[in-house]
Amino acid sequence: MEILLLIIYSGIVWLIFFKFKLLPWNTVSQVIVYIIPVVAISLLILFLNIVAPSSHDVRVLNYNVEIVPTVTGMVTEVKVKPNQHVKKGDTLFKIDPVPFQLKVDNLKSRIPSLEAKVLSARAYDRELEDQISGATNRIHVIDAQLDLAVKREQQTKQLADLGAGSKFDYEQAQANLSNLQAQRTVALSEKSQYLQRISAVNTEGELSEITQARAALEQAQVELQEAEWKLSQTVYLAPSNGRIVNLQLRPGTIAVQFPIKPVLTFIEDEQWIIALYNQNEIRYVKDGDPAEVALKTYPNKIIKCKVDHIIWANAQGQITASGRLPDTQESHLTEGRFAVRLSVSEADKDLFLAPGAIGQGAIYTEKGALIHLVRKVIMRVGTKMDWLVLKLH
Repeated sequence: MEILLLIIYSGIVWLIFFKFKLLPWNTVSQVIVYIIPVVAISLLILFLNIVAPSSHDVRVLNYNVEIVPTVTGMVTEVKVKPNQHVKKGDTLFKIDPVPFQLKVDNLKSRIPSLEAKVLSARAYDRELEDQISGATNRIHVIDAQLDLAVKREQQTKQLADLGAGSKFDYEQAQANLSNLQAQRTVALSEKSQYLQRISAVNTEGELSEITQARAALEQAQVELQEAEWKLSQTVYLAPSNGRIVNLQLRPGTIAVQFPIKPVLTFIEDEQWIIALYNQNEIRYVKDGDPAEVALKTYPNKIIKCKVDHIIWANAQGQITASGRLPDTQESHLTEGRFAVRLSVSEADKDLFLAPGAIGQGAIYTEKGALIHLVRKVIMRVGTKMDWLVLKLH
């Protein structure tokens, strides 16, 4: 653009001083003629860099997901190819499900027996309560019989002492009394044993046998859920729409659940354009300002954008947490740039932007609208130059 302006200016000078000779071509006029374009172009560039700042470091960025299997096993099938585009939910690869299915089947076969143990423990609890009730009733019956036996023993003793009764009847009454006392002692002992068994409860008053059986059942159910989840992970699905790169899998290889050993890289379709600017260039830039981008992958193509937001932070603004005091000595660090995130306009939404593509761009602020045209011309001339491949071989 500057060259074009100089050519136009040179034409005007030629017409004035040489063609029509409207002014004399002397030392004064020569100095003025040479100074005007230098000052004018310098001022134009200075104002352009403020009201329509440009960046020669524009990048297309995408989220990269390193795919690591959540279970370890032998790969039986790879459903994708390198650089293939897939949609969310498409199958990427499969791991041999047999070991995981056996684990699920084993746990499913254990659960009915554990459920039966819970029911048996609850039945045992009810049985203990019935046994305690029965022992209590037996003690009441024995107590009634014991009262009668005591009276009978006293009566037979009185009759035997008076000679009105036989000594045998007295001895028989004594034997009956001793027998009933022994039965009462046995009944009390049984009731004590039942009470001791039923007293083994947890803090919620549940019998320990029930607690243990229920805990074993719940543990098996949790293990079954985990085993079923692992079984589901033998089929790995695409987390979103994207493209497959760095595919390492082949049928028969062992996919290992190891975070630093991905089996492929998944590049999501979601992307954004970042333009890097010096810190004093974006003083007037606001969210929503129109912008243009020209990428090397699309020579002679202007991509319309708008400012999504400015990332007001860079690495120079971070102090790493450590036990050392901040180092405040003078250093010669270069000025850190700020990134401006650009969103592509609806007209160019379907345009494929390769992750890692670079180019140039410009933002048009609300100020200096009259000279925005100069920046747009510069942008369009620059993207036409991208057709040239400047190599010597």
